[in-house]
Order: sequence, then structure tokens, then C-alpha cells
Amino acid sequence: MTISETPAEALTDPRILRPAVLDLGDALLRPWGRALDVPGGIVPALVAASADPDIARWNPLSTIDPAAAEAYLDRAAARWADGGTAAFAITDSVDGTLCGNAFLQWSNRADGIAMVGYWLLAAARGRGLATRATTAVTRWAVETADARRIELYHAVRNEASCGVATRAGFPYEGTLRASYRYTDGYQDEHLHARLATDPE
Repeated sequence: MTISETPAEALTDPRILRPAVLDLGDALLRPWGRALDVPGGIVPALVAASADPDIARWNPLSTIDPAAAEAYLDRAAARWADGGTAAFAITDSVDGTLCGNAFLQWSNRADGIAMVGYWLLAAARGRGLATRATTAVTRWAVETADARRIELYHAVRNEASCGVATRAGFPYEGTLRASYRYTDGYQDEHLHARLATDPE
């Protein structure tokens, strides 16, 4: 909601990201928050996720202790309430364990441009979850929030993420030089993007 909007106007804004549950069959995408129920508790699961070497390298989490994990959950809930960011926990449909994260946020809401991202825990890799979650979140944003263009960025050296982008139907558009600071310094990134008008 911008400063000039009233609550009534905000309710009719087609580009507000509203909480939803997306079903992938073997996994569910559920909004992050303190009420999220996973075996062993969501806070310990987030603390453990922050220690995963690949997550720490490519998508570092600020959830290294319980207080930081709780703050992460509170931020995710606040961003859902604002309608500008949709952060989904990916959980297993059978045992409810945490598998990863998929998110989408507006980079230019007025123009319908959003950015999508993801991370997966080691035990959840190899099932195509990142690709399917990215596809589902993108479709959801196009169908329910009038997203026009969805962009996906990843470090050039992150070949697994490049594969996810390609399989999810995000064509490569170019290389952005020294565009993002990772734990080991600024790195070049690939830009992939998908338009609402692109075929499935």
C-alpha cells in the first residue's frame, strides 16, 4: 500500500499478493509465519537451514539462532500483510517436513514487474521441487496479481539455479556484471525472465 492509498483502494488493487496455499501434489507452498507447523518446529528448522552450505553460499539466511529465525518469520508475515512480497515455505505433503522456500516480490508493482527466487534443503533436492515451485508461484502471480514480467537472477557460477530457470521456462536474457554481493564478494549474475504472455 502506498502512502496515497486508502484501505478501500488497497482492497481493490489487483497487484496485492494475497496469502494462498499452492499444492504441488507431493509438496505444499504455504505462507511463512510463526504459526507454520513442521515436525520439530519451524524455528529450529530455519536455524538448521541457515547452516546448509549451498544455502549459505547462494541464499544466505539470517536465521542463525532462534531469535533471528523468529524475526525472519515476523518479517515474512509483515511483507505478506503489505502485499508486496509473497514468501512460501515448501513443505512435504506426506510428513510435513520443511523442504525449502519460494518467494516472489514486486520490483516495480505499478508496471507489473516481479522477481522470483528459491532455495531447497539438501534432502529435498533432486525432486524437481525448485522448478515446480518457481513455475507455480509464477503462474499464481500472473493469474491472481496481474504480474506482467517475472525476473530470475542467479550467480553465474550457480549452475543448478541456471538449470531451474531454464526448466521453469525463464529464457536467459543477459549477464549482469558484479551485480550482487554474495558471501565471497560481488559476482556476475545471469538474468532470466518470463512474460505473462509466454507459452507454458
